[in-house]
Amino acid sequence: MVRGKASAIGAVAAAVLPLAAAPAHAAAPPEATVVPIQVTGDPAKRFNLVIMGDGYTAADMPKFRTHLAKHLNDLWTIEPFASYRSYVNVYAVEIPSGESGVSCDPDLSSPRHKTPLSMGFWGGCQQNGLQRLLVMDEDAAKTYADLVPGATTGNRQILALANSDTYGGAGGTYATASGGNALSALIAPHELGHSLGGLDDEYDYYQRGVPGGTYTGPEPTSIHHTLLTEQEMTTQKKKWWRWLGERSEAGGTIGRYEGGLYSSKGVWRPSRHSMMKTLGYYYDQVGRERMTERISAKVNLVQSNTPTEQPVGTDRVLWVEALHPTGHSLSITWTVDDKPLRNAGANLDLSRLHLQSGAHTVKATVTDPTDFVRDPAIRSSAALTQVRTWTVDTRLETPPTQVPVDFTSTSPTDLPVGGKSVVFAETTHPVQDVPEVRWELDGRNVRGNDRDIDLGRFRLHEGTHRLVARVGSQTRTWTVDAGRPTVQYELSKAAWSQTRPGHTPEYLFDGPFTMRLTGTDDRPGVVVSEFRVDGDGWFNYFGWPTDSQAPFLFTENGTVIDSLTYGKLGKGRHVVEYRAIDSAGNVGDARKFVVTLR
Repeated sequence: MVRGKASAIGAVAAAVLPLAAAPAHAAAPPEATVVPIQVTGDPAKRFNLVIMGDGYTAADMPKFRTHLAKHLNDLWTIEPFASYRSYVNVYAVEIPSGESGVSCDPDLSSPRHKTPLSMGFWGGCQQNGLQRLLVMDEDAAKTYADLVPGATTGNRQILALANSDTYGGAGGTYATASGGNALSALIAPHELGHSLGGLDDEYDYYQRGVPGGTYTGPEPTSIHHTLLTEQEMTTQKKKWWRWLGERSEAGGTIGRYEGGLYSSKGVWRPSRHSMMKTLGYYYDQVGRERMTERISAKVNLVQSNTPTEQPVGTDRVLWVEALHPTGHSLSITWTVDDKPLRNAGANLDLSRLHLQSGAHTVKATVTDPTDFVRDPAIRSSAALTQVRTWTVDTRLETPPTQVPVDFTSTSPTDLPVGGKSVVFAETTHPVQDVPEVRWELDGRNVRGNDRDIDLGRFRLHEGTHRLVARVGSQTRTWTVDAGRPTVQYELSKAAWSQTRPGHTPEYLFDGPFTMRLTGTDDRPGVVVSEFRVDGDGWFNYFGWPTDSQAPFLFTENGTVIDSLTYGKLGKGRHVVEYRAIDSAGNVGDARKFVVTLR
């Protein structure tokens, strides 16, 4: 049960379990096609999200592409995926199935299909399985993922979508989700929380509708479950003590809430509801920190650098190419013989240091300063901090080389960038000088860093802008979408309403009412709408759990669907806020109305 006035907006998905044995007799491996969806760099140097479908015939393939797009549109609005989207390549593996659909969908008595991944509900058609537990043949999934060049088990994550409208998914080594359910796009990030983040379920039940018992085990190894009190966490500096008292990204305050690990009592979690408990909300800070670490660990912060194996002379430039998150810049600091240098950036011209004769040690330290991480151990790990070290010998001279000045990699130019994005442009690396990147915004020269520019500091007015980077005779151009999306709401007929210019609209209902949100933007692309009630966490508007085209229904005690309660709104006055996020990552202004249920 979900408690509180508006906390029963919805509760969630499938368990984190080993992917059970899938239905036998998988179909013979058909021809599969790898389709790049988003390529931000060399797959050997990126985190590769490989998404494949099962039970989609050749005729169903447009449906698979629609399902995939919906999943990605929602994923890019969720932190930390939104901030680290530039770390991620996305590849679709299109595998035509000889049969449409997956096994035991929706019941154990339903047909068993021969499909490439042998996907099936009920834990793989197990008599004692859970309907929502959607499993597959892991070996087959790996075989198809291996078709993506440069993607390895160390730098990729597999997500498989079933051709089904039934609610379900799983998160073991690989993640699964049904493709067409109203909640499907929210199941996927929950399951990625398991598969990628190693996060546990925060449900207080295992079988829906059957409350879990009292937890009797030792202190959980889970980072977001504990037996400790808040005082004990703080005193012992354990679990989520660094986040206690913060406003939770999933609503409410980071604290200690009873229930989790399928037990209703005797164990506590950080937030009243987060993505690992209730679909539609964000990860709270504890989960977000872990996901940031795991995404970053799939890549190298330093993508390339001046070779370190041999000593270098003082007549050359040292350089590092670091990754570029979409919302902030990585920090690059330099030391010479352990003495820090100021304002060096990504390039260090040794000739300007006037070093004394002899050998010197130069270090470049690349660190991600993200606010998503507070644990020093994570901050100092290779996921978020990397060091490159050179020996500099003043006696050495560098042979002359001819390196043409050009761009080597940039933020993608084929899609608009958001009005608060960080746009980057890497160049070639001549041995003895630094190519200057010159930036123009709407025809006006502006200052950026040596390899990126933070558009957020310009506070761009609504609309479309043009950003140009120049190096030598080469240019790159981006369209900047600074227009914020908007949302229109539609409520069912109220008993009384008052809408006056300059005032918050108010509505009175004598019973259940519905709310439909429709997001719009000034540019093509999908808009994701969100709402929150009485200042609680922002909640993804997905329509209604049984029909994404139906509006959300609010009632005094909520509506029970598959043993979960949705839309519980106690009697009295409530403030409903709503906003939208567009495909460029722009977040619209939050607006609100007041509703009274009597």
